[in-house]
Amino acid sequence: MGKVGIDDLAVYIPRIYLPMDALANARGYDFGKLRDGLGLQAMSFPDVHEDPATMAANAVLELLLRNRLDPRQIGRIYMGTESAVDGSKPTASYVVDMLTQYFSREYGADCFLECDVVDLTFACIGAVDALQNTLDWVRAGQDRIGIVVSSDVAKYELGSGGEYTQGAGAVAVLVRQQPRLLAIDGNWGVATRSVHDFFKPVRPFSKTQIVAEVLKLAGLEHVSPESILAQIPHSIGVEGFLDSNEPEILVHKETPMFDGPYSNQCYQDRIREALRSFAKANGAPEGTPVTERWSRLAFHLPYAFQARRMFSEVFFEEALKSGNWAEIQSEVAFAQPIAEDFSSDEAYQEAYGQFLRAITKTKSYRNYVQEKIEKSERASSLVGNMYTSSIFLALVSTLEADLKEGVALEGRRIGFFGYGSGSKSKVFEGEVQPQWKEVAAQWKLMDRLSERLPIDYATYEGLHRKTLQESVGGVSGEFFLDTVNQEPGNYTGARTYGWQFEKKTDLILQA
Repeated sequence: MGKVGIDDLAVYIPRIYLPMDALANARGYDFGKLRDGLGLQAMSFPDVHEDPATMAANAVLELLLRNRLDPRQIGRIYMGTESAVDGSKPTASYVVDMLTQYFSREYGADCFLECDVVDLTFACIGAVDALQNTLDWVRAGQDRIGIVVSSDVAKYELGSGGEYTQGAGAVAVLVRQQPRLLAIDGNWGVATRSVHDFFKPVRPFSKTQIVAEVLKLAGLEHVSPESILAQIPHSIGVEGFLDSNEPEILVHKETPMFDGPYSNQCYQDRIREALRSFAKANGAPEGTPVTERWSRLAFHLPYAFQARRMFSEVFFEEALKSGNWAEIQSEVAFAQPIAEDFSSDEAYQEAYGQFLRAITKTKSYRNYVQEKIEKSERASSLVGNMYTSSIFLALVSTLEADLKEGVALEGRRIGFFGYGSGSKSKVFEGEVQPQWKEVAAQWKLMDRLSERLPIDYATYEGLHRKTLQESVGGVSGEFFLDTVNQEPGNYTGARTYGWQFEKKTDLILQA
C-alpha cells in the first residue's frame, strides 16, 4: 500500500487576542518574566459567537476547500477535545452537521451520511489518540481518507495560576495514503499512569449549600435554607433547577482542578517513559540514544517554553547513551547527585531538580533547543495553550519557519511527544516528504496571526465571564454559534449554528 500519514493541516485561531502585557498589568505580574521565562506574548481567546464546535468546523472546512475534496470521500472525522459542548452527543457530530449544511447545496443532504464521527477525550492527548487510530484505519483499507480535528478552549479561573497560559483554536489534519507532508509508521511508544495532576470533575453542590449562599447574598441569613427547600413539592416531577430528585446539584465547569508543579513532573515522567517505550517498539538496542534520529521535535506545549524546561532529563539520559555527556558535564555547575548521599528522598529530588535546571543553562543544551525545539514555540507564544491542538500547532510553526529559512527537510525525521494530563504520553515520528514545501507554503500561519485584533483587559474579562452579548471581532465568512435553546422541554440546551457569508448573509444551520 505504501506510506500513510499527514497530507495537510489547517489551523483556525480566533481573530481576537489579549496581549500578555495587558493581563500582566491587570494582575500585577512581571511581563518580562512571562515573556522571557515562559515564552508568553499573547493569548488567543474565543469571541462570543465561537465555541469548540465552530472552531473545529472552520478548520475542517478550510482543509476540504483547499484540497478540493468531495465530502463524500471522507470516511471519518475523529475529534480530540476536552472542551465538549455536550455530555453525550459528540462535538464532532455538531461539526459534521455544520459541514453538511454548507456542502449540501452542491453535494446533497447525505454528503456526510457515511462519515464516521466520534470524540476522543484524554485531556491534551485526545487528538493524538485520534490520529493514531485514523492512521491505522487508513492503513487497513484502500483509498481511505480521514480527518482528525482537534479543538479546545483552554480556560482557567480568573486570577489563577493557569490564567496566563490560556488559549483557544482548532487544527484539522488530513490523513491519507501517499501523504505529501509526513509519513508516519505504526511503531509508537506509550506511557500511562492514572493521576490527578489536572482534571475536570463533575462537582457536587448540595441544595442546602446553594440556597444558603443565595440567602446570604440577599441579606437573609436568618432564614433557614431547610425551610426554603421544604417548600419544594415532594413529587417525581422536575420543574426547575432545585426541583430535582437528588439532594445535590452536579456542575461541570469549563475550568479545571490542577496542581501545576505536580503536572510538570507528570509531564516530565511520562514523556521519558514513552520514549523508552518507543525505543522498544522500534527495536533499538538497550542503551542506544533515540532522539539523535530526529532533526526537529514537536511537543504538546501548555505554554511555549514547556518543552525546553521539561526536556533536560531526556537530554541528559540521551547524552549518557551517546557518550557525549563527558564533554557536556564540564558546562554544568555541579555534579550529578547520588541518591545514597542524601538523608531523604525529598532532599535528593530537590538536588536532582537543581541539577536538571543547571543542564538547561549549558551552551550545549541551549544549542540543542535552538536547533530542534525553538521553531515549534513561535506560534505557541502568540496563541497560548490549545490543549489537544498544541502539538499540531507546534508542527505547523516548525515547518513554516523551516520553509521561510530554506531548510532542506526532505527525508528527515520529526519526533513527536504528545501528553495528556491524567496522565498519558505517546511518542512517534514522521518522515518529511518531498512535497512538504508546497503544502506548508499554503498555511501562512504567522501572517494570519499578525492580522488579529487585540483586545483590552476589560473586554477579555467580559468574554471570560460571558457577560458580553455581541461579538467583538465581528462574524464574517465563518461558522458561528447562533442560539442555545433556553426554553423548557425536550430541546433545552439544543445548539443552533449558522454560516455567515462575507456579505453578512446568515445561513442558519439546525443542529
